[in-house]
Amino acid sequence: MDYKDFRNIIEVGESEKIEFKSSFNHELIETLVAFSNSSGGKIIVGINQRNELVGVTVNDESVQNWLNEIKNKTSPQIIPDVEVIEIENVKLVVFSIQEYPIKPVATRGKYFKRSANSNHLLSTSQVVNLHLQSFNTSWDYHVNNQFKPEDISFEKVQQAIDVINQRGGRITDDPLTFLLKNDLVRDGNLTNAAYFLFAGRDTALTTIELGRFQTDIIIKDSSRTKSDILTQVEEVLDFVRKHIYKEIIITGEAQNTQRWQYPIEALREIVLNMIVHRDYRSSSDSIVKIYN
Repeated sequence: MDYKDFRNIIEVGESEKIEFKSSFNHELIETLVAFSNSSGGKIIVGINQRNELVGVTVNDESVQNWLNEIKNKTSPQIIPDVEVIEIENVKLVVFSIQEYPIKPVATRGKYFKRSANSNHLLSTSQVVNLHLQSFNTSWDYHVNNQFKPEDISFEKVQQAIDVINQRGGRITDDPLTFLLKNDLVRDGNLTNAAYFLFAGRDTALTTIELGRFQTDIIIKDSSRTKSDILTQVEEVLDFVRKHIYKEIIITGEAQNTQRWQYPIEALREIVLNMIVHRDYRSSSDSIVKIYN
């Protein structure tokens, strides 16, 4: 790092990939962990909170001790690159760390990720997702030994193929081949996605509660769906359509015009988001409430 690069960094200030520290401390290790769980970064030791150069007393032995402490307090162990530089008659230490390939990295049992110019403690679900993402996978991609091929409906798979073809697709595969080609079945085992998309029977894992409320405590109508998630889209929309207004507009044309109280495509997008982005690892049900 030359003098010009350094002054540019000081002028810009802390960011998603830059952190300043006045001394070596545990917060520095947390930042290295956050960088490792994000896209990497640099920590410059010897700059205070006002972005002033205060320098640091350092020698080869102290640098090695710092590296040993970082190594011993991280899991999996990380070892950053270290550079000691002298700028304006003060010594600074620059720690550089790359994004760690197998995430997440922890320090003292805690996991952090970098966002903007600060470190954020990750929740348990975020830790799990970060681990899955490091393998370019997700929860729905994984095989679930609880589910067997007989738990899904191949008729529903064929129906999905038919819909794709009606919308311009050119799928000629039979249902099993379709599942295999799309990694929904691997080595004879179902993925979570295969089960939730094509479940042959109702399952409590997908429960959505539907209610038409007159007041906050008075329910005029209610329903529940436990179908596969593709079927649920239409089931939820059917319930919503049942309880919103539709105008019949008489025109001079032979056919009248129908207009819903809310655009159906907008409602479909909301329902799809609810179903697709739901965390199916949670025991909580999705809930739809319709009011006056």
